[in-house]
Amino acid sequence: MGGWFRKEIKSLNDLKGLKFRIGGMAGKIMEKLGAVPQLIPGGDIYPALEKGTIDAAEWVGPYDDEKLGFQKIAKNYYYPGFWEGGPQLVCMFNTAEWGKLPKEYQNIVEAACWEANTYMLAKYDAQNPAALKRLVAGGVQLRRFSNEMLTAAYKAANEVYAEMSKQSPHFKKIYESMVAFRTEQLLWFQVAEKGFDDFMHGINRIK
Repeated sequence: MGGWFRKEIKSLNDLKGLKFRIGGMAGKIMEKLGAVPQLIPGGDIYPALEKGTIDAAEWVGPYDDEKLGFQKIAKNYYYPGFWEGGPQLVCMFNTAEWGKLPKEYQNIVEAACWEANTYMLAKYDAQNPAALKRLVAGGVQLRRFSNEMLTAAYKAANEVYAEMSKQSPHFKKIYESMVAFRTEQLLWFQVAEKGFDDFMHGINRIK
């Protein structure tokens, strides 16, 4: 999700000077749009938002956000979280040490990682809808970021990636590989997932 905002975001101008709890590359992107990124630990977000130390905050999604109680102090809940299209678990190893493991052990670790990531995705897909319904029923205003903002964010994101590619050949190699793969996937998704999803969304309108 795109986060909790104390005030409605009607245009890009509303982001100017907005103190937004967000970090990493997402923070760099929001900074280009005029916001002021704030790095605040999870446990400190609620009091900062409540006191007005920050104007907005993003965390994860309905299931996790509801537990932290953001809906009590910020009623504008925005989507999509364009900086994080979906969750993913990552397990990293020193490649030299990894290579020393017996193949059987490597297979065990890989299988456990696949299981953990698949379970996590399934859990959120199952629990987010109910949590979102509870939030909306409790008075939360579900709002979509405007196309103006999403387009500006996309432009800013590509600027950030270009800057990082100049600074790091390693990043550049990974990024260009990812973009090429994404382009092919989007072509496929337009035919498969999007075609089916558009039909299903149309015939099963959310009441």
